[in-house]
Amino acid sequence: MALMRSLMLGALVMLALLGSGSLLAEAIEVRSFDNPVTEQRYQDLTATLRCPKCENQAIGDSNSPIAADMRERVYLQLKDGRSDKEIIDYMVERFGDYVLYNPRLEGRTLLLWGLPGALVLVGVVTLVLLIRSRRKSRLQALSQEEQQRLAALMKREVGE
Repeated sequence: MALMRSLMLGALVMLALLGSGSLLAEAIEVRSFDNPVTEQRYQDLTATLRCPKCENQAIGDSNSPIAADMRERVYLQLKDGRSDKEIIDYMVERFGDYVLYNPRLEGRTLLLWGLPGALVLVGVVTLVLLIRSRRKSRLQALSQEEQQRLAALMKREVGE
């Protein structure tokens, strides 16, 4: 019985240590906003900007120091009354297009945006040409005599 109590106490201590460690690892940021709209804009911006250090993680979800710096800059710019576009432009100017999950439609990103549609179009055209080619080859596979016989059968069915 004493062994069971010791094991349970040890397990509880381990769980408490693991829980406190994970709590310490998370950064606590308290930000105050003038209105809920600005707070929602902050949430949206931090969810749409990608952390340059973390792989495919938004700055709002990342614990890296650079993401914390980016969140701080977003917060300060919102406090200054800048628009979302101005804030995003600032972040792109400072960190590059990588911070955008959806790259802007520009001349240099035209291929990125247009390539999937072009590939689908090429696939559809190829499929149509392949189907036409098979139909044509089936018709050409019949000899002249077979084609005449087929035509006669079709006329007879239509006539009946």
